[in-house]
Order: sequence, then C-alpha cells, then structure tokens
Amino acid sequence: MTVAGIITALIVGLIVGALGRLIVPGKQNIPMWLHMLIGVGAALLGTVIARAAGIATETAGIDWRELLVQVVVAAIAVAIVAGVGGRRSVSRY
Repeated sequence: MTVAGIITALIVGLIVGALGRLIVPGKQNIPMWLHMLIGVGAALLGTVIARAAGIATETAGIDWRELLVQVVVAAIAVAIVAGVGGRRSVSRY
C-alpha cells in the first residue's frame, strides 16, 4: 500500500465515521476523535466483510455497495460505543 493509499483510507474512514454518527439517533456522549477512530476501523472491517460476501468489486469509481457496508458497520459500532460509554456517569451524593 502506498502513502497515497493510506491517506485515502484515512479520509474515507473519517467520512464513514461521520456518516455512522449521523445515522445513529440521539446524542452520543463520545468524543469526536473516537468517532473518527471508529470510522477508520469500520472502513477497514466493512471492506473485509464486503469482499468476503462478494459485494466489493474493482471499479474505476466509488463502489457504493462497499461504502454502504462500511457506513452500516460504523453506525453499529457508534451505537455500541455510545451505549457502553453513555452508561458511565458520575453520581454525586
């Protein structure tokens, strides 16, 4: 993988993370950097899932089906992390 490929993967991951955040309803009490990290991970995992399912193809442009899988994985991950992180609260007596 070239440097340009890594930079492109990071940018796509950031976009996927933002889209995943928009899909999950309600307010998520997790920092923006964690959304970005989730997006990068979801982009990688979504690509693996799409290729294993035979959805991802080599195209000259954007593979919309693979992108959809990535965004769905990001939304699920954001919902899980927000659910786990949202339960942690400081109670003061």
